[in-house]
Amino acid sequence: MPRRLVSMLAMLALAPTLLAADTSARWTGTWAMSVQPSMPGALETYEQQTLRLIVHTSVSGSQVRITLSNLYGTVPLTIADAHVALRADGPRIDPRSDRALRFGGQSAVTIAPRRQVTSDPVALSVPALSDLAVSLFLPHKVAATTSHLLALQTSYVATGNMVGATDFPVPQKIDTWPFLSRVDVSDSAPLSSVAVIGSSTTDGDGSTADQNRRMPDALASRLQRIGVLNAGIIGNRLLKDSPVESRFGAGLGAAVLSRLDRDALDQPGVRFLVVAIGVNDIAFPGAFTPANEAVSAQSLIQGYREIIARAHAKGIKVLMTTIPPFGNAVFPGDHKLVIHTPEKEAVRLAVNEWLRTTKEADGMADFDAVLRDPARPDRLKSRFDSGDHLHANDAGYAASAAAVPLGFFTDQR
Repeated sequence: MPRRLVSMLAMLALAPTLLAADTSARWTGTWAMSVQPSMPGALETYEQQTLRLIVHTSVSGSQVRITLSNLYGTVPLTIADAHVALRADGPRIDPRSDRALRFGGQSAVTIAPRRQVTSDPVALSVPALSDLAVSLFLPHKVAATTSHLLALQTSYVATGNMVGATDFPVPQKIDTWPFLSRVDVSDSAPLSSVAVIGSSTTDGDGSTADQNRRMPDALASRLQRIGVLNAGIIGNRLLKDSPVESRFGAGLGAAVLSRLDRDALDQPGVRFLVVAIGVNDIAFPGAFTPANEAVSAQSLIQGYREIIARAHAKGIKVLMTTIPPFGNAVFPGDHKLVIHTPEKEAVRLAVNEWLRTTKEADGMADFDAVLRDPARPDRLKSRFDSGDHLHANDAGYAASAAAVPLGFFTDQR
Protein backbone atom coordinates (compact mmCIF):
# COMPACT_ATOMS: atom_id res chain seq x y z
CA MET A 1 0.00 0.00 0.00
CA PRO A 2 1.46 3.43 -0.91
CA ARG A 3 2.87 5.31 2.05
CA ARG A 4 0.71 8.38 1.34
CA LEU A 5 -2.48 6.26 1.44
CA VAL A 6 -1.36 4.70 4.73
CA SER A 7 -0.90 8.18 6.17
CA MET A 8 -4.34 9.27 4.98
CA LEU A 9 -5.99 6.21 6.51
CA ALA A 10 -4.19 6.85 9.78
CA MET A 11 -5.46 10.42 9.79
CA LEU A 12 -9.01 9.23 9.18
CA ALA A 13 -8.71 6.79 12.08
CA LEU A 14 -7.68 9.67 14.29
CA ALA A 15 -10.46 11.96 13.05
CA PRO A 16 -12.30 12.16 16.40
CA THR A 17 -9.06 13.21 18.09
CA LEU A 18 -8.29 15.75 15.39
CA LEU A 19 -11.77 17.18 15.58
CA ALA A 20 -11.45 17.38 19.34
CA ALA A 21 -8.39 19.57 18.96
CA ASP A 22 -10.37 22.38 17.29
CA THR A 23 -8.89 25.34 19.14
CA SER A 24 -11.11 27.83 17.28
CA ALA A 25 -14.25 26.52 18.98
CA ARG A 26 -16.24 28.82 21.28
CA TRP A 27 -16.67 27.17 24.63
CA THR A 28 -19.29 27.54 27.31
CA GLY A 29 -19.92 25.75 30.56
CA THR A 30 -22.57 23.04 30.62
CA TRP A 31 -21.93 22.23 34.30
CA ALA A 32 -19.95 23.89 37.06
CA MET A 33 -19.55 24.00 40.79
CA SER A 34 -17.73 26.46 43.04
CA VAL A 35 -14.78 24.90 44.82
CA GLN A 36 -14.47 25.25 48.56
CA PRO A 37 -12.13 23.99 51.27
CA SER A 38 -13.15 21.04 53.40
CA MET A 39 -15.05 21.43 56.65
CA PRO A 40 -13.14 20.66 59.88
CA GLY A 41 -13.10 16.89 60.45
CA ALA A 42 -14.58 16.09 57.02
CA LEU A 43 -11.48 15.67 54.87
CA GLU A 44 -11.63 12.79 52.37
CA THR A 45 -8.38 11.02 51.38
CA TYR A 46 -7.73 8.88 48.29
CA GLU A 47 -4.85 6.68 47.13
CA GLN A 48 -4.63 4.26 44.19
CA GLN A 49 -8.34 4.86 43.63
CA THR A 50 -10.62 6.02 40.84
CA LEU A 51 -13.27 8.67 41.38
CA ARG A 52 -16.28 8.44 39.09
CA LEU A 53 -17.97 11.80 39.48
CA ILE A 54 -21.52 12.21 38.14
CA VAL A 55 -22.62 15.62 36.84
CA HIS A 56 -25.75 16.86 35.07
CA THR A 57 -25.42 18.92 31.89
CA SER A 58 -27.44 21.99 30.99
CA VAL A 59 -26.62 22.68 27.33
CA SER A 60 -25.62 20.29 24.55
CA GLY A 61 -22.42 20.26 22.52
CA SER A 62 -20.32 18.19 20.13
CA GLN A 63 -17.02 18.62 21.96
CA VAL A 64 -16.27 18.45 25.68
CA ARG A 65 -13.47 19.32 28.07
CA ILE A 66 -13.12 19.39 31.86
CA THR A 67 -11.41 21.65 34.38
CA LEU A 68 -9.75 20.28 37.52
CA SER A 69 -8.86 22.47 40.49
CA ASN A 70 -6.27 22.31 43.25
CA LEU A 71 -7.19 25.77 44.51
CA TYR A 72 -7.07 24.86 48.21
CA GLY A 73 -4.35 22.24 47.91
CA THR A 74 -1.07 22.56 49.76
CA VAL A 75 0.72 19.86 47.72
CA PRO A 76 0.67 19.01 44.00
CA LEU A 77 -2.30 16.96 42.79
CA THR A 78 -1.53 14.19 40.29
CA ILE A 79 -4.19 12.72 38.01
CA ALA A 80 -2.66 9.69 36.31
CA ASP A 81 -5.58 8.95 33.98
CA ALA A 82 -8.93 10.57 33.20
CA HIS A 83 -11.97 9.68 31.08
CA VAL A 84 -15.37 11.22 30.33
CA ALA A 85 -18.45 9.32 29.19
CA LEU A 86 -22.22 9.44 29.13
CA ARG A 87 -23.66 7.77 32.21
CA ALA A 88 -25.95 4.77 31.70
CA ASP A 89 -27.21 4.30 35.27
CA GLY A 90 -25.65 4.31 38.73
CA PRO A 91 -21.88 4.19 38.18
CA ARG A 92 -22.21 2.45 34.78
CA ILE A 93 -21.26 4.25 31.58
CA ASP A 94 -22.20 3.81 27.93
CA PRO A 95 -18.95 2.27 26.61
CA ARG A 96 -19.54 3.71 23.12
CA SER A 97 -19.24 7.20 24.58
CA ASP A 98 -16.11 6.61 26.65
CA ARG A 99 -13.35 9.10 25.83
CA ALA A 100 -9.83 9.26 27.25
CA LEU A 101 -8.84 12.79 28.24
CA ARG A 102 -5.45 14.38 27.64
CA PHE A 103 -3.79 17.40 29.20
CA GLY A 104 -1.39 19.05 26.80
CA GLY A 105 -1.34 15.77 24.91
CA GLN A 106 -0.47 13.71 28.00
CA SER A 107 -2.69 11.24 29.84
CA ALA A 108 -1.33 12.33 33.23
CA VAL A 109 -1.20 15.79 34.74
CA THR A 110 0.13 17.29 37.97
CA ILE A 111 -1.60 20.43 39.22
CA ALA A 112 0.34 22.75 41.49
CA PRO A 113 -1.28 24.12 44.67
CA ARG A 114 -3.70 27.01 44.03
CA ARG A 115 -3.84 26.19 40.32
CA GLN A 116 -6.29 24.58 37.93
CA VAL A 117 -5.95 22.85 34.56
CA THR A 118 -8.28 22.33 31.62
CA SER A 119 -8.13 19.17 29.54
CA ASP A 120 -7.68 19.01 25.80
CA PRO A 121 -11.06 18.80 24.02
CA VAL A 122 -12.50 15.53 22.75
CA ALA A 123 -15.30 14.90 20.28
CA LEU A 124 -18.38 13.66 22.10
CA SER A 125 -22.05 14.36 21.49
CA VAL A 126 -23.23 15.67 24.87
CA PRO A 127 -27.03 16.00 25.16
CA ALA A 128 -28.64 18.75 27.21
CA LEU A 129 -30.02 17.71 30.61
CA SER A 130 -28.08 14.44 30.64
CA ASP A 131 -25.61 12.82 33.04
CA LEU A 132 -21.89 12.61 32.44
CA ALA A 133 -19.41 10.45 34.31
CA VAL A 134 -15.95 11.96 34.80
CA SER A 135 -13.47 9.33 36.02
CA LEU A 136 -10.16 10.32 37.64
CA PHE A 137 -7.41 7.95 38.76
CA LEU A 138 -5.45 9.22 41.79
CA PRO A 139 -2.21 7.23 42.10
CA HIS A 140 -0.76 8.93 45.18
CA LYS A 141 -2.27 9.59 48.58
CA VAL A 142 -4.05 12.91 48.42
CA ALA A 143 -6.53 14.77 50.58
CA ALA A 144 -9.54 16.35 48.88
CA THR A 145 -8.74 19.82 50.17
CA THR A 146 -10.48 21.26 47.10
CA SER A 147 -14.02 19.99 46.67
CA HIS A 148 -17.69 20.87 46.69
CA LEU A 149 -19.45 19.72 49.81
CA LEU A 150 -23.17 19.79 48.96
CA ALA A 151 -23.17 17.86 45.70
CA LEU A 152 -26.64 16.35 46.27
CA GLN A 153 -25.39 13.75 43.81
CA THR A 154 -24.05 10.26 44.44
CA SER A 155 -20.63 9.64 42.94
CA TYR A 156 -18.43 6.59 43.27
CA VAL A 157 -14.96 5.41 44.31
CA ALA A 158 -13.23 2.17 43.24
CA THR A 159 -9.83 0.67 43.97
CA GLY A 160 -7.25 0.79 41.18
CA ASN A 161 -7.38 2.40 37.77
CA MET A 162 -10.98 1.89 36.58
CA VAL A 163 -11.41 5.04 34.49
CA GLY A 164 -12.55 3.12 31.40
CA ALA A 165 -14.56 0.40 33.12
CA THR A 166 -18.17 0.11 32.00
CA ASP A 167 -19.27 -1.76 35.11
CA PHE A 168 -17.68 0.09 37.97
CA PRO A 169 -17.07 -1.87 41.18
CA VAL A 170 -18.34 0.33 43.99
CA PRO A 171 -16.90 -0.24 47.43
CA GLN A 172 -17.63 3.39 48.34
CA LYS A 173 -20.14 6.12 47.54
CA ILE A 174 -19.55 9.83 48.09
CA ASP A 175 -21.81 12.88 47.97
CA THR A 176 -19.13 15.49 47.22
CA TRP A 177 -17.34 16.58 44.03
CA PRO A 178 -13.58 16.49 44.69
CA PHE A 179 -11.31 18.43 42.31
CA LEU A 180 -13.72 18.67 39.34
CA SER A 181 -14.86 22.26 38.91
CA ARG A 182 -16.29 22.61 35.39
CA VAL A 183 -17.37 20.78 32.24
CA ASP A 184 -17.44 22.81 29.01
CA VAL A 185 -18.94 22.09 25.61
CA SER A 186 -18.68 23.65 22.17
CA ASP A 187 -20.72 23.24 19.01
CA SER A 188 -21.06 24.56 15.49
CA ALA A 189 -23.62 27.10 16.69
CA PRO A 190 -22.54 29.82 19.14
CA LEU A 191 -23.24 28.95 22.77
CA SER A 192 -23.52 31.07 25.88
CA SER A 193 -24.22 30.54 29.56
CA VAL A 194 -25.61 32.11 32.71
CA ALA A 195 -23.81 31.90 36.03
CA VAL A 196 -26.06 31.73 39.08
CA ILE A 197 -24.10 32.89 42.12
CA GLY A 198 -25.41 32.48 45.64
CA SER A 199 -25.48 30.49 48.85
CA SER A 200 -27.22 27.26 49.90
CA THR A 201 -30.50 28.20 48.22
CA THR A 202 -28.60 28.24 44.92
CA ASP A 203 -26.54 25.19 45.88
CA GLY A 204 -29.85 23.31 46.28
CA ASP A 205 -30.04 22.67 50.02
CA GLY A 206 -33.51 21.25 50.69
CA SER A 207 -33.94 19.67 47.26
CA THR A 208 -34.03 15.92 46.61
CA ALA A 209 -30.63 14.29 46.18
CA ASP A 210 -29.84 12.63 42.83
CA GLN A 211 -32.84 14.29 41.16
CA ASN A 212 -31.31 17.59 39.92
CA ARG A 213 -34.07 19.75 41.36
CA ARG A 214 -32.05 22.74 42.49
CA MET A 215 -33.23 26.15 41.33
CA PRO A 216 -30.49 26.39 38.64
CA ASP A 217 -31.48 22.90 37.40
CA ALA A 218 -35.07 24.04 36.98
CA LEU A 219 -33.83 27.12 35.15
CA ALA A 220 -31.71 24.91 32.85
CA SER A 221 -34.81 22.89 32.00
CA ARG A 222 -36.49 26.09 30.85
CA LEU A 223 -33.52 27.38 28.83
CA GLN A 224 -31.72 24.32 27.35
CA ARG A 225 -29.92 26.31 24.65
CA ILE A 226 -28.07 28.33 27.28
CA GLY A 227 -25.66 26.75 29.75
CA VAL A 228 -26.48 27.18 33.44
CA LEU A 229 -23.54 27.23 35.87
CA ASN A 230 -24.31 26.75 39.56
CA ALA A 231 -21.98 28.98 41.58
CA GLY A 232 -23.73 28.43 44.91
CA ILE A 233 -21.94 27.50 48.14
CA ILE A 234 -23.72 26.55 51.37
CA GLY A 235 -23.44 29.24 54.02
CA ASN A 236 -21.84 31.69 51.61
CA ARG A 237 -22.08 35.44 52.11
CA LEU A 238 -21.87 38.53 49.95
CA LEU A 239 -19.55 40.61 52.11
CA LYS A 240 -17.53 38.27 54.33
CA ASP A 241 -15.62 35.02 53.93
CA SER A 242 -16.52 31.88 55.87
CA PRO A 243 -16.21 32.56 59.62
CA VAL A 244 -13.05 30.50 60.25
CA GLU A 245 -13.48 30.73 64.02
CA SER A 246 -16.82 28.92 63.79
CA ARG A 247 -17.64 25.22 63.44
CA PHE A 248 -17.45 25.63 59.67
CA GLY A 249 -13.83 26.73 59.45
CA ALA A 250 -13.12 28.04 55.96
CA GLY A 251 -15.59 25.55 54.47
CA LEU A 252 -18.30 28.07 53.54
CA GLY A 253 -16.02 29.67 51.01
CA ALA A 254 -14.81 33.11 50.09
CA ALA A 255 -17.29 36.00 49.96
CA VAL A 256 -19.09 36.51 46.67
CA LEU A 257 -17.29 39.80 46.16
CA SER A 258 -14.00 37.89 46.39
CA ARG A 259 -14.93 34.93 44.16
CA LEU A 260 -17.16 36.73 41.65
CA ASP A 261 -14.65 36.79 38.78
CA ARG A 262 -13.33 33.26 39.33
CA ASP A 263 -16.69 31.53 39.80
CA ALA A 264 -18.90 33.58 37.50
CA LEU A 265 -17.68 36.47 35.36
CA ASP A 266 -14.56 34.78 33.96
CA GLN A 267 -16.19 31.43 33.19
CA PRO A 268 -16.17 30.65 29.44
CA GLY A 269 -19.25 31.74 27.55
CA VAL A 270 -20.90 33.62 30.42
CA ARG A 271 -23.13 36.39 29.07
CA PHE A 272 -25.60 36.54 31.94
CA LEU A 273 -25.44 36.59 35.74
CA VAL A 274 -28.17 35.76 38.25
CA VAL A 275 -27.43 36.96 41.80
CA ALA A 276 -29.09 35.22 44.77
CA ILE A 277 -27.00 36.14 47.80
CA GLY A 278 -27.43 38.04 51.07
CA VAL A 279 -29.55 35.93 53.42
CA ASN A 280 -26.56 34.64 55.37
CA ASP A 281 -25.09 38.12 55.73
CA ILE A 282 -28.32 39.02 57.53
CA ALA A 283 -28.91 35.75 59.38
CA PHE A 284 -25.44 34.82 60.69
CA PRO A 285 -24.71 37.62 63.19
CA GLY A 286 -25.82 36.64 66.69
CA ALA A 287 -26.19 33.01 65.61
CA PHE A 288 -23.02 31.76 63.90
CA THR A 289 -20.97 34.94 64.12
CA PRO A 290 -20.72 37.71 66.74
CA ALA A 291 -23.74 40.01 67.00
CA ASN A 292 -21.53 43.02 66.29
CA GLU A 293 -21.14 41.75 62.70
CA ALA A 294 -24.74 42.74 61.96
CA VAL A 295 -25.04 44.20 58.47
CA SER A 296 -27.08 47.17 57.33
CA ALA A 297 -29.27 47.26 54.27
CA GLN A 298 -26.99 49.92 52.83
CA SER A 299 -23.88 47.76 53.13
CA LEU A 300 -25.58 44.93 51.25
CA ILE A 301 -26.88 47.33 48.60
CA GLN A 302 -23.36 48.67 48.11
CA GLY A 303 -22.15 45.10 47.59
CA TYR A 304 -24.87 44.47 45.00
CA ARG A 305 -23.91 47.67 43.20
CA GLU A 306 -20.33 46.46 43.00
CA ILE A 307 -21.44 43.14 41.48
CA ILE A 308 -23.56 44.92 38.88
CA ALA A 309 -20.76 47.34 37.95
CA ARG A 310 -18.13 44.62 37.64
CA ALA A 311 -20.41 42.46 35.49
CA HIS A 312 -21.39 45.35 33.24
CA ALA A 313 -17.72 46.23 32.77
CA LYS A 314 -17.33 42.79 31.16
CA GLY A 315 -20.47 43.09 29.05
CA ILE A 316 -22.49 40.69 31.22
CA LYS A 317 -26.16 41.30 31.97
CA VAL A 318 -27.27 41.05 35.60
CA LEU A 319 -30.55 39.76 37.05
CA MET A 320 -31.03 40.32 40.79
CA THR A 321 -33.29 38.21 42.99
CA THR A 322 -35.01 39.18 46.23
CA ILE A 323 -34.19 37.45 49.52
CA PRO A 324 -36.89 34.95 50.57
CA PRO A 325 -38.14 34.94 54.18
CA PHE A 326 -36.47 32.90 56.91
CA GLY A 327 -38.72 33.48 59.91
CA ASN A 328 -38.66 30.61 62.41
CA ALA A 329 -35.60 29.13 60.68
CA VAL A 330 -33.81 26.35 62.55
CA PHE A 331 -30.31 24.93 62.22
CA PRO A 332 -30.07 21.12 62.08
CA GLY A 333 -28.80 19.76 65.37
CA ASP A 334 -29.07 23.08 67.21
CA HIS A 335 -32.62 24.42 67.31
CA LYS A 336 -31.74 26.82 70.13
CA LEU A 337 -29.92 29.19 67.82
CA VAL A 338 -31.91 32.36 67.18
CA ILE A 339 -31.45 32.92 63.47
CA HIS A 340 -34.34 35.30 62.77
CA THR A 341 -35.07 38.54 64.65
CA PRO A 342 -37.25 41.60 63.96
CA GLU A 343 -34.10 43.64 63.33
CA LYS A 344 -32.89 41.18 60.70
CA GLU A 345 -36.33 41.12 59.09
CA ALA A 346 -36.22 44.91 58.77
CA VAL A 347 -32.91 44.67 56.91
CA ARG A 348 -34.29 41.99 54.59
CA LEU A 349 -37.35 44.07 53.75
CA ALA A 350 -35.27 47.19 53.06
CA VAL A 351 -32.90 45.26 50.81
CA ASN A 352 -35.77 43.69 48.90
CA GLU A 353 -37.38 47.07 48.34
CA TRP A 354 -34.17 48.30 46.71
CA LEU A 355 -33.86 45.13 44.63
CA ARG A 356 -37.41 45.56 43.33
CA THR A 357 -36.98 49.21 42.39
CA THR A 358 -33.37 49.64 41.28
CA LYS A 359 -32.70 50.46 37.64
CA GLU A 360 -29.02 49.56 37.92
CA ALA A 361 -29.54 45.85 37.13
CA ASP A 362 -30.93 44.49 33.87
CA GLY A 363 -33.65 42.33 35.41
CA MET A 364 -35.22 41.07 38.63
CA ALA A 365 -36.87 37.88 39.84
CA ASP A 366 -38.95 38.25 43.00
CA PHE A 367 -38.21 35.01 44.85
CA ASP A 368 -39.57 36.54 48.05
CA ALA A 369 -42.99 37.17 46.51
CA VAL A 370 -43.09 33.61 45.11
CA LEU A 371 -42.06 31.79 48.29
CA ARG A 372 -43.49 33.82 51.19
CA ASP A 373 -46.63 32.91 53.09
CA PRO A 374 -49.21 35.69 52.52
CA ALA A 375 -50.52 35.21 56.07
CA ARG A 376 -47.01 35.31 57.59
CA PRO A 377 -44.82 37.15 55.07
CA ASP A 378 -41.71 36.65 57.19
CA ARG A 379 -42.04 32.87 56.63
CA LEU A 380 -41.98 30.45 53.72
CA LYS A 381 -45.20 28.96 52.38
CA SER A 382 -45.57 25.52 53.92
CA ARG A 383 -45.85 23.84 50.52
CA PHE A 384 -42.51 25.34 49.49
CA ASP A 385 -40.72 24.74 52.83
CA SER A 386 -38.12 21.95 52.98
CA GLY A 387 -38.72 21.72 56.72
CA ASP A 388 -36.07 24.01 58.19
CA HIS A 389 -38.04 27.19 57.32
CA LEU A 390 -35.01 28.56 55.48
CA HIS A 391 -34.52 26.43 52.36
CA ALA A 392 -37.13 25.73 49.71
CA ASN A 393 -38.06 22.22 48.61
CA ASP A 394 -38.23 20.92 45.03
CA ALA A 395 -41.51 22.70 44.37
CA GLY A 396 -40.19 25.96 45.82
CA TYR A 397 -37.08 25.88 43.66
CA ALA A 398 -39.15 25.14 40.57
CA ALA A 399 -41.44 28.07 41.38
CA SER A 400 -38.40 30.32 41.88
CA ALA A 401 -36.92 29.34 38.51
CA ALA A 402 -40.31 29.93 36.87
CA ALA A 403 -40.17 33.53 38.16
CA VAL A 404 -37.02 34.26 36.15
CA PRO A 405 -38.15 36.10 32.99
CA LEU A 406 -36.86 34.32 29.88
CA GLY A 407 -36.83 37.63 28.04
CA PHE A 408 -33.79 38.58 30.13
CA PHE A 409 -31.67 36.10 28.17
CA THR A 410 -30.98 38.20 25.10
CA ASP A 411 -27.69 39.84 24.18
CA GLN A 412 -29.19 43.33 24.28
CA ARG A 413 -28.78 45.34 27.46
